[in-house]
Amino acid sequence: MQSPVRFSSCRGVAFEIKPHENPFAITAPSNDELKGSKRIWFPWPLGSSYKVFPSSIIRSTSRASSHFCDLDLDGEDDISLEALEEGKEEQKGQKLTPFPSATKKEQPPKPARKQESRLSVILLDQGLFTVYKRLFVVCLTLNITGLVLAETGKFPYARNRATLFSIANILALTLCRSEAFLRVVFWLAVEVFGRSWIPLPIKTATTSLLQSLGGIHSSCGISSVAWLIYALVLTLKNRENTSSEIIAVASIILSLLCLSCLAAFPLVRHLHHNVFERFHRFTGWTALALLWTFIILTTSYDPQAKSYSNELGSRLIKQQEFWMTAAITILIIIPWITVRRVPVKVSAPSGHASIIKFEGGVKAGILGRISPSPLSEWHAFGIISDGKTEHMMLAGAVGDFTKSLVSNPPSHLWVRQVHFAGLPYLVNMYDRVLLVATGSGICVFLSFLLQPCRANVCVLWVAKGIEQNFGKEIQDMMSRHPKDKVIVHDTAVLGRPNVSEMSVEAAKKWGAEVVVVTSNPEGSRDVVNSCKAAGIAAFGPIWDS
Repeated sequence: MQSPVRFSSCRGVAFEIKPHENPFAITAPSNDELKGSKRIWFPWPLGSSYKVFPSSIIRSTSRASSHFCDLDLDGEDDISLEALEEGKEEQKGQKLTPFPSATKKEQPPKPARKQESRLSVILLDQGLFTVYKRLFVVCLTLNITGLVLAETGKFPYARNRATLFSIANILALTLCRSEAFLRVVFWLAVEVFGRSWIPLPIKTATTSLLQSLGGIHSSCGISSVAWLIYALVLTLKNRENTSSEIIAVASIILSLLCLSCLAAFPLVRHLHHNVFERFHRFTGWTALALLWTFIILTTSYDPQAKSYSNELGSRLIKQQEFWMTAAITILIIIPWITVRRVPVKVSAPSGHASIIKFEGGVKAGILGRISPSPLSEWHAFGIISDGKTEHMMLAGAVGDFTKSLVSNPPSHLWVRQVHFAGLPYLVNMYDRVLLVATGSGICVFLSFLLQPCRANVCVLWVAKGIEQNFGKEIQDMMSRHPKDKVIVHDTAVLGRPNVSEMSVEAAKKWGAEVVVVTSNPEGSRDVVNSCKAAGIAAFGPIWDS
């Protein structure tokens, strides 16, 4: 029985989770496969360095992909992959010269590499001391220190207002996930630090910080639970000064927060992403409603009279808890009041991708969310736009929703009109940038070519069957620029390259201050690590960015 397919995402990049080999590793076929296949095997030469502008054409074998940002695509397309690899498609307008296949003596097979799960790559291979994890530890340490000081009597304000500290942590984690707030923060970062005279280390440190705010979000979630437990324990010790209703509501809120934290645990989120998303949303809303109930009850309760007072309004506005909860509520509501059902035009250049067009221009580096059902699921995609009259999204068919865009194109979709800023937006902070993309990851970078932007960018795109799988419109967008600014490597024609080496070489040739990559987790990790080893700052999608 075939194991179920699961899906997860980094911000702006959705991917299908299947354990498989390194996407950049090439495994030689067996003798039986060579005898029974019409394809010609051309192993990548060991120890050779790949040229940014290859002069020779090499064909490659096909491998099923588990991520549309991978270098190869699935074999379930209407286009014959064998025909693509043999170069027999008429529209290519070129005939490939057959080469003799390599023998074992000429090219010994590469040793098999240990399989790596997506989760291990995302959580472990990115390092034990990443900025994300440092922010998590620092935030958690500050809260634990506050709890210890409160319990030992050296921080009486925190001991008397433990509930306030729990709400403050909830406000902080909400800010770290508020797309409207972060849009302003990212804009300020570009305006303040996006100047030539600002030292590069300050720019890269700012980029690392903004990309890793999820560490603060996660840490504040755990800290809010800790403070609420502490507040509840103190309340139970002094039970005569409170009511059973207040204790009951606080206990339910605590239970919801604990369940929400468990649902966001990396393993659960990795294996059951849609369950996590819905559970996180609805438990959060329920907890917020109960938080308002808790504030109203605690503010109006008179411990001496053992009853609730009618003079609520004047007391509420004097409570810090009230204003923090009001801020949390506003931040949560903002994106939802901008939700609209809008007409879209969906075209499918192949069974592997769809192009979704919307009205209105969008600034380069911005991402957007779309949904077939706004209360159940949202999908984030990079936006392609010239900044004038329309924008579009390139959606790889890797999940149920994205596949339905190809098989049953909708006439309308739900959108959030407040688009959000992510790592690509910070490209505007630098002067010269190399943008590296594989597969559908190109969509988030195309806007930097189509409209004026602060950074002078060079785009390196590695994909398979570009015109056949992504359409002539995307191909034309790339082909209208000089070769020193746009490097396109079609693996169906040129073979699968070492993307890490290509990125380092292209970055040096372009004189890039920084490299930004959008690929699958393994590919992004390898490119980032190779660039950093070469002394070039590099960033790619991270878990919970």
